[in-house]
Amino acid sequence: MLNSESLKYDFERGLLEEIESAGKIIKVRAGETIFDAGSLVRYIPIVISGAVKVTRPDDDGKELLLYYLTPGDSCAMTFTCCMRQFPSEIKAVAEDDSELLMLPTSVTDDWIVKYPTWKSFALQTIRDRFLEMLRAIDQIAFQNLDERLISYLKDKSKATGNALLNISHEQIANDLATSRVVISRLLKKLENNGKILLYRNQIKILSDL
Repeated sequence: MLNSESLKYDFERGLLEEIESAGKIIKVRAGETIFDAGSLVRYIPIVISGAVKVTRPDDDGKELLLYYLTPGDSCAMTFTCCMRQFPSEIKAVAEDDSELLMLPTSVTDDWIVKYPTWKSFALQTIRDRFLEMLRAIDQIAFQNLDERLISYLKDKSKATGNALLNISHEQIANDLATSRVVISRLLKKLENNGKILLYRNQIKILSDL
């Protein structure tokens, strides 16, 4: 049974009943693509449990990390795409094994007018994700790569709720749009400074990172 507490938002009873009727909960495994760039958005996802990584792919197949979605979050780009029926500009991949509430866009447009709390949720989602994208732009424009790497590791740890990250140097390089060699060098520097511990395809974040 869905309720405002499980969705992390105080929706009206009538809206909760419609969400219960129209929505479906799916389970996705870590690494599974939820929607890809260029695909039509037919569902708006709300994260129930786990975490989702949202990236912006380029024409060469490289991806830039934009933000993570954690329980209670939704993706602003799905709202904007479904309103105008545009294909997705982003890619969403399960960071952990996750549960998602999928709401069909055929009904969510009507909810904007019908339910004030849904309109508030949609606007808050757009604002929150916009601020996170501004933060990503600020990091690229104003931070050194070593600072961006530290922010990346902290954000990933916060999103997954775990100090032990299951990730390769190659994956980090892809998310930060740089080379594996550079990332490996910076990670080794962090380890030498007592900030992290490196294992095979794993990184343990220490408390003073």
